[in-house]
Amino acid sequence: MANAYLIYCRAGFEKEAALELQHFADQYGWQGYIKAKADSAYVLFCGEDLPETGDNAPKWRELVFARQLLFIQNAEPLRLEANDRISPIIAALVGQSFKELELEGADTNDGKSLSNFFKSITPALTSVLQKRAILRKKSPKNLHLFFLDSTAVYVGYSYVDNSSTWSMGIPRLRFPKDAPSRSTLKLEEAFHYYLDEETQQNWLREGMTGVDLGAAPGGWTWQLVHKGLQVIAIDNGAMDKALMQTGQVEHLRVDGFKFRPERKVNWLVCDMIESPARVATTIASWIADGDAERAIFNLKLPMKRRFEELQHCKELMEDILQDKRVHYQLAFKQLYHDREEVTGYLYRR
Repeated sequence: MANAYLIYCRAGFEKEAALELQHFADQYGWQGYIKAKADSAYVLFCGEDLPETGDNAPKWRELVFARQLLFIQNAEPLRLEANDRISPIIAALVGQSFKELELEGADTNDGKSLSNFFKSITPALTSVLQKRAILRKKSPKNLHLFFLDSTAVYVGYSYVDNSSTWSMGIPRLRFPKDAPSRSTLKLEEAFHYYLDEETQQNWLREGMTGVDLGAAPGGWTWQLVHKGLQVIAIDNGAMDKALMQTGQVEHLRVDGFKFRPERKVNWLVCDMIESPARVATTIASWIADGDAERAIFNLKLPMKRRFEELQHCKELMEDILQDKRVHYQLAFKQLYHDREEVTGYLYRR
């Protein structure tokens, strides 16, 4: 069992990450306390004998504001001497084994400044870990060394089946040169996060249809068109000319909250800068009424009550879906390319 949970989050969202951890602590009966510092990009829940697996353990995909979930044996960072940083790390790992090694720092300017240090220490550290049989390909856990600076490190681990596959939970996506806006990366990341390869092949292909609410200039529409979908783009603003020339987009200048398609579509996507509660109820109503099969959408959260507003929106959506007796799956995540928002995914089961 662990003595602390450590999660990475977007800098500035430590409060929300902490509130969420406490929410699950109350739900699962974890005994402990939160350690969080503004703009640090990580949060700790400290306790004793905290569960790592089973029904009462934290689930990475349930934690909306967590980019990565680590389990820590010692709630205090390991202190390292400048003349020998490797020996204390090895001593802390005696009797354990891990599949892969990740050297990480917070997603802040200070954390990013450690990149050269990581390059210098990685070869020697990896060699020692391999010689001591601490790195083993068949282990269900990955080793994470989360450095606060070059002399202080949290020694933790993640479970392969309960963590992000991306280093630090950050996908490395390239901005498509012909996409109309950088918001396109938010939807691309959502596809990678929410849909496995088979689901992407089955649900993002030619012959399928979608609606994009608040489409202009077309960043999210571009992703659907790129996958082969026919798209109805709803927005009073102008759409990208090259995107319209594909012949796959019908642009309607109508109210996104009032529009409904004549026929059911496969996908509804929405990145409108509107009240999160209004967006949430609109999305839920589309799915409940059978106007769309699946939806990916963003909720722009108010700065002072982000966690509370997200819980409110979730309850609103669940009420609508349950009233219509819909069997559904609903999930949220603050993705790397999100800013003051979270991305939701809703579909009929």
